[in-house]
Amino acid sequence: MIPAQYDPAAPRPAGKFDDEHYPGYTMGRAAEMLGTTQNFLRSLDEAGLIEPQRSAGGHRRYSRHQLRIAARVRQLVDEGTAIDAACRIISLEDQLHEARLRNTSPQPAAG
Repeated sequence: MIPAQYDPAAPRPAGKFDDEHYPGYTMGRAAEMLGTTQNFLRSLDEAGLIEPQRSAGGHRRYSRHQLRIAARVRQLVDEGTAIDAACRIISLEDQLHEARLRNTSPQPAAG
């Protein structure tokens, strides 16, 4: 058997775990990590704030990025904010962040 050539451009399996958008967490594990219920995560999906990827079997899979968003919602809910209001706050914070990025990035010269 001839060993495969090393291709530095080929994705490495371990690289997936470095990708914050890789859906590496099951719903059960995500809920456990957040200290919440699976229903809480389902409600974020229903609200349209987080749309987890689905495994071949149809199970929800979450990325680290999505878990950070869910943790922020959980924080707001724990402070007394209704879940729908917390989802709206997160959406507005995201829009503000994107607007700030656009305003601070160099603008092309007018021609």
